[in-house]
Formats: sequence, C-alpha cells, structure tokens
Amino acid sequence: MADPRGFLRTRERELPTYRPVELRLADWAEVHEQRTEGSPYLKRQAGRCMDCGVPFCHQGCPLGNLIPEWNDLVWRDQPADAIDRLHETNNFPEFTGRICPAPCESSCVLGINQPPVTIKNVEVSIIDEAWERGLVVPVVPERLTDSTVAVVGSGPAGLAAAQQLTRAGHTVVVFEKDDAIGGLLRYGVPDFKLGKHHIDRRVAQMEAEGTRFRTGVTIGQDMTWDDLRARFDAVVVAVGASVPRGLKVEGDDLPGVEWAMSYLSQANAVVGGAEVTDQISAQGKNVVIIGGGDTGSDCLGTALRQGAASVTTLAIGQEPPIERPADQPWPTTPRIMEISSSHEEGGDREFLASTVQLLGTDRVTGLRVAETEYLEDGRRAPKAGTEREVPADLVLIAMGFTGPDATTAADQIGLAVSPRGPIERGDDYATAVPGVFVAGDAGRGQSLIVWAIAEGRACAAAVDTYLTGSTELPSPVTPSDHGFAA
Repeated sequence: MADPRGFLRTRERELPTYRPVELRLADWAEVHEQRTEGSPYLKRQAGRCMDCGVPFCHQGCPLGNLIPEWNDLVWRDQPADAIDRLHETNNFPEFTGRICPAPCESSCVLGINQPPVTIKNVEVSIIDEAWERGLVVPVVPERLTDSTVAVVGSGPAGLAAAQQLTRAGHTVVVFEKDDAIGGLLRYGVPDFKLGKHHIDRRVAQMEAEGTRFRTGVTIGQDMTWDDLRARFDAVVVAVGASVPRGLKVEGDDLPGVEWAMSYLSQANAVVGGAEVTDQISAQGKNVVIIGGGDTGSDCLGTALRQGAASVTTLAIGQEPPIERPADQPWPTTPRIMEISSSHEEGGDREFLASTVQLLGTDRVTGLRVAETEYLEDGRRAPKAGTEREVPADLVLIAMGFTGPDATTAADQIGLAVSPRGPIERGDDYATAVPGVFVAGDAGRGQSLIVWAIAEGRACAAAVDTYLTGSTELPSPVTPSDHGFAA
C-alpha cells in the first residue's frame, strides 16, 4: 500500500489545470498546462489509493491495469518500476491517459464515499515522465519465427496486436489506407486532446522493434484480400467501425450537412500541415452538431478554434445528472453529465432535442427540431406540437457508428457481417475464414480505446496460438466479455 493514511489526509481530487480558454482557442496544442515532473499533487493522489483487498478498478479497466501497484510506485518515487508495471498490461498509456473516459475511476472503492483516485492522470504522468527520462525503449524479440502476420488498420487495436505479435517473434506488417499511421487516433481525435507526436514516437519504437508499416494501401483495392491471405500466414482485421449512423430525415442530403468524422479528419490533416481542397470549415458559420458524445465534443472544440459564429450541440436524450444516480450504484459505470474541455470553451448544449427535418433548398439553412418524448415501449420520438426552427449554415452528424466498412472483405474472402454491423468472429477472435482474425471496433462495434487495446492484445495471443500451437502473450478479454465498463 502507498500511504496508509493517504485517503484520510487527502480527501479531494487534484488535477492539472487547463490553459486559459482564450489561449487554447488560439492554437491546437493540448489543453492542459504542461505537467511538471514530480508534482506534489501526483504523489498525494497516488497515496490516496488504498490497495484494496478486492481492487474493483481492475474490473473497471478492460486492460486489467495493475493500478494499486503503480500508484504505490509513484508514491515511492520509483518511475522506472512504475512504467514497467504500467506497460505490463497497456501498450499505449499515453493514449488511454488522454482520451479514455476512465471506467476504472467509476469502480474505485474510494468512490463509495469520497471522490475516486485520479487514476487516469497518474497513469498519463507515469508515461510522460518515462518518455522524458528515456525509459521507453524498443523491446526486440529474443528470437524470430518463420511466421508472417498482416494487420489491416493502424488504430489502437491494430497497433496493440502488431506490437504484441512482433515481440512474440513474428514478422508483422501493418497496412493503413491513410497517408500516416494512427487511424482515428491521428485523424479522428483533435490535437488539443492528443498531440500527434505521441503517436509518432510510439510508431518509431515499434519500427525499432521490427514492425513494418505500409501507408496509403487500401486492402480490397490496392491489394485484394485474397492476395493478402496468400502472402501472410495470418491476417488481423482491425479497421475500426467507420460507417456512420445516419439521421434519415428529409433534407439530410443537403450541401452543408456533413459527417462529423469527415469534418474532423480534414481539420486534423490541415493542423498536421496537409493541404485540403474544399475543406469543411466552421469559420464564420452557425454550426449545429447532432450528437452529444465524444465525437460531438471534438467537433465543438474544433469549430470554436476555426472561428465559428455559434455552435449548438443537440442531444436526443435527457440531460444526465451531475452525480451518480441511485439506480447505477458503484462499481458500475454511471451515466452522468460529461463536461469536456470543449464544453467549457463555449457553445450551447440542448437535450431532449429530436431533429425532424433539415431545412434549405440549395444548401442547409436550418433544422426543424422537436422535444423528445419517451414512449411506453421505451422508444424516443418527436413530441407533436413542439417543433421549432434552429438556424444553421453547417450541420455535423455525430451520432456514432454502426460498424466497419467490410464490403470488399465480404465479397472477396467471404467475411460474414452480423446484422448489427460488426464482423462475425468467435471467442478466439477468429472468423470463419481460416487464418483471419478480427480485433477492436471492427468486431466489437463502436467502443472505448481501452477495449480496443485490450482486444488487440488478446487477439495477438489468439494469433500466436494459431501460428505456434501455444502462447505466452497475455489475453485480457474475450469478445463476449463485457465487464463493468460495457
């Protein structure tokens, strides 16, 4: 245990401060103030961890992070041991420590009657300090096998699977359709949440370990799925869930109505120095975002930085409570009001808002919105007589994703897609096509980054077993596992 009386001495959460709003809206840098090595509050927060007899934070985290152990090591000022313990279960804590919603904190036992330990912030501080001290080094396999593996997709699931399989001694090639590695980490998550240098230095580590990367290659077009199977002994499909959920109302095809991910991808590319023709921009426009989740929040922060005249976020459901509701007791992950850094920067949020029509002729000019009512069967529908109009020059659809774009894989090698969208697979991550495995959102459906990394690690163990007959790689989850975080 770290500090036996730490949770009594320090009863409140302490977090790094955000940079002033007027400063961070003027650039794309990460919103937090620069973390300083050895910050006293980090040791105090790590010391609040009680090293519980039954650490429910393990269950809340799909990766099974050894949270009490690295909290203890932070409190004892042992950064090298702390990062080793953190890396035992998590390949990329610099990603999860920035963009994971931290279901581990909802499961923290201290949260029964106190604010939970700031697990996520301690985690990201460990890895940031480790990079600064040169403690993150390539882990080169002791021996090489004769097996080759193709990983299709370079998001968190694909990268985790690739790193694990490379370290097991297999020759791994990651194929990415975009011009740079990272998937949604690079082109979906704005720089103000995740600076892209974090991706670049992790990719450099993986290259030094032996993983090979091929960008600008769309499997199914530039290379057929059959050719890929012929060239490699196993294939991991980790293409994410990229098919957006549509609004399906009159006017949804008007110019000026855009998918959130198209908007974010272009914005991220421009921030990264690329030239984008006919970029979707919010500058000077009245922007309406349909969807109140993380993607909608990212659109909000991006639109504000682009100089939008106004930004309104519409959520179809009820406004969540600030505190944990009684019907969602510890250690479940409660549905509570999420206030991101983007929400603090500006814009309006409206709940119980059902869009019934998008208005305009040559281009969108507004929305007809009604109050949401809940029907007896639990469905949500627009309430008659409550319609009103909201002006808009740009409408961003951020309603989530239904599954992967698996059309070519289904046509060329017969991958089966389930009725709800994801690719069908078994508990060993294997599809009905021999040697083809699926990890992350492509098989699970839209989910959290921690689930993606956990599935990438587990899928790697399954592939290693398929290739060699056994494995020493950890397998934290199965596709049927949901845990408290689901």
